[in-house]
Amino acid sequence: MKSMNDKKVVVAMSGGVDSSVAAALLLEQGFEVIGITMKMFDPVDVGGDFHRDSPCCGIEAMNDARNVALTLGIPHYIVDQSKIFKKEIIENFIQEYQKGRTPNPCVLCNHKIKWNELIEKADAVGARFVATGHYARVKYDEARKRYLITRGVDSNKDQTYALWGLSQEVLSRTIFPLGNYTKSQTREIASRYGLKTAVKEESFEICFISDNDYRRFLKEQFLKRDIRIEEGEIVLNNKIVGKHSGIPYYTIGQRGGIGAHGGKVYVTGIDTKNNVIFIGKNEDLHHKGLIAKNVNFVGVENIEGEMRITAQIRYKDDPSPAIVQQLGKDQVLIKFDNKKRAITPGQSAVMYSDDMLIGGGIIDSVID
Repeated sequence: MKSMNDKKVVVAMSGGVDSSVAAALLLEQGFEVIGITMKMFDPVDVGGDFHRDSPCCGIEAMNDARNVALTLGIPHYIVDQSKIFKKEIIENFIQEYQKGRTPNPCVLCNHKIKWNELIEKADAVGARFVATGHYARVKYDEARKRYLITRGVDSNKDQTYALWGLSQEVLSRTIFPLGNYTKSQTREIASRYGLKTAVKEESFEICFISDNDYRRFLKEQFLKRDIRIEEGEIVLNNKIVGKHSGIPYYTIGQRGGIGAHGGKVYVTGIDTKNNVIFIGKNEDLHHKGLIAKNVNFVGVENIEGEMRITAQIRYKDDPSPAIVQQLGKDQVLIKFDNKKRAITPGQSAVMYSDDMLIGGGIIDSVID
């Protein structure tokens, strides 16, 4: 590893306006900026509409990132992460749906691939820091002797939910230039610099499923792998009321694909062992708490006894008051003050104290 330069930073450039402005702001602050764009998948591997490019990871996005780098006058490199992405993210995505769970690949990608690659490239060029365009803030807290992540000032764009897996080591080298900016301010800065991405639309779908049809994606992947998905029973009030097309094509809270039953009904439970989909009314989706595993703590080293928190169970979820108790090294029990709707195994449960990220984990089960 080369000696570290405190004014040198490697920036993840996705080809969107946020990462573009992150690079521009770091230049303003006197950093030597190097742009990195990661190729995460091969279109041949993921299928779908080849004419509809992924806004954040496709060829067009790579070209946009390079265009921005040229405008800013910084070096830019594309690194191929498709093999490890397929192994760690795509395969996990497929396996989780087979288990009746609903994964969040972006969260997993951040700490398993994106930051690992950024740190590796930073080490190679002697850069002390790495940066991304996330709307979040990071700082060192002397009293806690820890690096803390707090929400960005733009509550509508806050992205701390996806960052709970980051370690203290990588946080010590991470900069979030957009943490103190709103989205509208970011676009204004991009326009001031004459960046191509200033008016680019945001991406909300899963990066490797550009048509946003995860069922299509799963069906194609099962066919490639010669995996047969069995139909099974749909159960309402302990009675068989229909047939489902396969466990992987259902998620908690889903309304479509379960038939009409004299009123609004939803998927309320998935039994992979017996190949059964349970459906019920809206009130059947509400539960008192959850158990999360693979927990990583950010704001604290661990939790002793019970701790008052707010928790989110999905990205756009409203934080809900709760109590958390640590059950083991990487497992917690979260009990909400009021029952929470559609707690979904496979998604992330993320804990906060005011605006500070306490930590997070993968929802394993619900409790009543």
